[in-house]
Amino acid sequence: MFVLTAGRVRAQVLWATMAQSARRTPMRLRRTAITLACLTLACPVFAQDLQRAAPESVGLSSARLNKATEALEAHIEAGHIAGVVAAVARHGKLVYFEALGQRDLQTRDPMPEDALFRLYSMTRSITSTAVMILWEEGAFQLDDPISTYLPQFADQRVFVDAREPDMSRTRARNGDITVRHLLTHTSGIGSRSAPIYRTERVRLRSIALTQMVDNAARVPLFEDPGTRFRYGISTTMLGRLIEIWSGIPLEQFLEERVFVPLGLRDTVFWADGEQADRLATVYRPDNASGALHPHAIEEVPFTERPTLIEGGVGLLSSTMDFLRFSQMFLNKGELGGNRVLRPETVEMMTRNHVPDSVLPLGTRGYMAGSGWGLGFNVVLDSSAYTFPVGNGEYWWDGSAGTRFSIDPEHGIVTVIMAQVSPSRGGGFREEFKTLVYDAIVEP
Repeated sequence: MFVLTAGRVRAQVLWATMAQSARRTPMRLRRTAITLACLTLACPVFAQDLQRAAPESVGLSSARLNKATEALEAHIEAGHIAGVVAAVARHGKLVYFEALGQRDLQTRDPMPEDALFRLYSMTRSITSTAVMILWEEGAFQLDDPISTYLPQFADQRVFVDAREPDMSRTRARNGDITVRHLLTHTSGIGSRSAPIYRTERVRLRSIALTQMVDNAARVPLFEDPGTRFRYGISTTMLGRLIEIWSGIPLEQFLEERVFVPLGLRDTVFWADGEQADRLATVYRPDNASGALHPHAIEEVPFTERPTLIEGGVGLLSSTMDFLRFSQMFLNKGELGGNRVLRPETVEMMTRNHVPDSVLPLGTRGYMAGSGWGLGFNVVLDSSAYTFPVGNGEYWWDGSAGTRFSIDPEHGIVTVIMAQVSPSRGGGFREEFKTLVYDAIVEP
C-alpha cells in the first residue's frame, strides 16, 4: 500500500480546507470557488489545455486523417448518427478535433465542439479512478469484503438458476464480495437491465444511492463472487463506498479530486442553464426504416438533477473533457503538472485482473480477446478485434454512442462521441478508429 508523500499531504490539507467551505456552497458554484481559491494560492488546479499540433509533427498524415472526417460525414449523411465530436491526441498533442452534423435534428442546431453527451458506461472509468485515489491513501484494501463497509451485503444469497432467477429459489453464497470484485465486474451483481432488477425496482433515477445499494443487496447474486464476469451495477456500489471512505457525497468527491484538478469543466451529473443548451439529443433508429427518432432513455432527464447520483452510468461529459481524462492515464496519472494517480497505480489499473478461470469474458467479438482491469476493458488478444488496437491498449464505450481508447504502444488517445442507442450507428466508431490508425506514418 502506498503512503502519502509530503507533497501529497500538503495537497490533502489544501483540498480539505477548500472542501470545508465548499460543502456549504451549491455544487454549481463549487468549481468556481475551488478554482479561485487555488489561483489565490498559486496551485496548479486546472491542468493546461493540450497543445495543438500538426499531425505530421507526431507522425500522422493530415490527408489520411481527412479520410476519417469524410467517413464520419458519410455516416451522418446515411442517417446512422445525427452528429459527432471526435478527437485524437498523439504524444500529448491534440492533432485532430472535429464537430460534425447536428446536435438536434428538429432544431437543426449544429453540433458544437463543446457538446455534452451521456457517457453511460464510460462513467465507470471515472468512478474507478476515484476509488483508486482513496486506495492510494489507505482507505481500504482491494480484497476487503464490501460487507465491512456495507453490512447489508453480509448475508446476501445466490440464485439457484441465474438464467431464470427466482426470489424464492436461492442458496447460500460461497465467499465474500470484495472491492476488487466490484472493480472487475466479477461480484455476481447483475446489470441494471436485468429483468429481475426491473421487477424488483432495483435501479431508478428517482431514488437515492443509499436506497439503490440496499435494493441491490436485497436481490440475490447471479453467481458466487469471483466465478464469472457479469457486467453490471457493481460500479454504482463503488460510488456509495467512495462516500463512506471519504465522508463526503460522491458528486463532491469527483468534483474536488478528479474534475477540478484535470480541468474537466463540462463533466457533470446533470446539465442546466447553458450546459443544457449544449446537450446532444439521443436518437434511436426506427426498426423498419432506420430513420432516427428522439429516444427518451431515462425517466428523469439529464436536464434535471436526479435523486440518484450514479457512479455506474450517470455522468455527462464533452469530448475534450474525456480526452483530458484519458491523456492523464496515458501520462501515467498526471496532466499539466497535476498528479491524480501514481504511475504504479495506473499500471495496476490498466492490466487484466480477471483470473484465467473466468476468461474469456465473452465468446464473440472483441470480448473474446479482452480482459478487465480496475475500470477498463484491457486488450489481451488483438486478433479478436475488427478494428486496430495496440499492445497494452485499454478502452471502453457507452451504450449511447461514445467511446475512448488509450494506446500506450502508439502514444495515441482517441475519443469519439455521438448519441444513438443502440450504439452501433453503422459502425462509425470502428471505422473512425481504423482510419485514424491508417494515418500513422511514423511509429
